[in-house]
Amino acid sequence: MTGFDAVQLSYDEPLADFLHTRLTGVLGGNVKRLHGVRGMRRAYRLTAELVDTDQFFLADGDFAIDPEFPTATVEPLTDGVSMRVWQAVNPVNGLTYGYGGLKLIRTSALREMAQAVDVLAALPARVEFSRVTAGTTLFNQTPFHAWKAGFRECAMLARGSEYGMTGASARERIDAWAASTDGDFADFAAAGARDGLDFAHMAARDPKQFETLNDPPWLYQHFIALHGAQAVAG
Repeated sequence: MTGFDAVQLSYDEPLADFLHTRLTGVLGGNVKRLHGVRGMRRAYRLTAELVDTDQFFLADGDFAIDPEFPTATVEPLTDGVSMRVWQAVNPVNGLTYGYGGLKLIRTSALREMAQAVDVLAALPARVEFSRVTAGTTLFNQTPFHAWKAGFRECAMLARGSEYGMTGASARERIDAWAASTDGDFADFAAAGARDGLDFAHMAARDPKQFETLNDPPWLYQHFIALHGAQAVAG
C-alpha cells in the first residue's frame, strides 16, 4: 500500500484489463478505473472524482508498470507542484522519457485545469519530471494504436512543447519516432510520426485543428484515410 489512491484511465487499449491487474498487484489496494470516456479533458477531470486522497497515481490504459517500482519510497508532491511524471520505456524507438509514464497528480489541480492541446500541460503550478523509469508504455498493441501514438506525440512536439522542452530536444525525439524500427507495429509508429509532422504544418494555419488530436473517432478516420482499411489488421 502506498497511501495514495490510484486510477487507470483507459479508452480502447486491448491490454487494459491485464495491465490494470498488474498495476493493482504493484501499487496494492483497489486501483480504480475510468474507461471509454470520450473527451480527454473531461476524462482526466473525472478521474479526480473517483479518489479519496488529495494526491493519486494516474496510469494510462497501455502503461505496464515495472514490478520493481519502489512504491514504498514515493514521496508526496511538495507545495507548488501539481504533478510528478516518472519515465516510461518506449518499445519502438529506444527512447525513455515522460511519454506514457506513471503520474502522481494533485486531485485539486485536475479541477482547476485550463485549456491546452496536451491536456495535462494545462495544470496549475509546476510539473516535476522524475529520472526514475516506472515501466513501459505499450501503445503498440495494434497498427492504429502505434500510429496514433506517433501521430499525436510528434504533432505536439512539432507545434512546440507545452512543458518547456527545447526545440533541439523536441527535434531529437521527433527524429527517433520517425525512425522507429523495434517491436510490434514500429513501422506504423514511424508513419504516424511523419503524418503528425505534416498535420502540425497544416494545422499551424488553423490552431483549432490541433484539438482533433484529442478526438479518437477523428484520429481513427484520419488513419484509415491515410493508410487504408487493410492497415487495421496489420
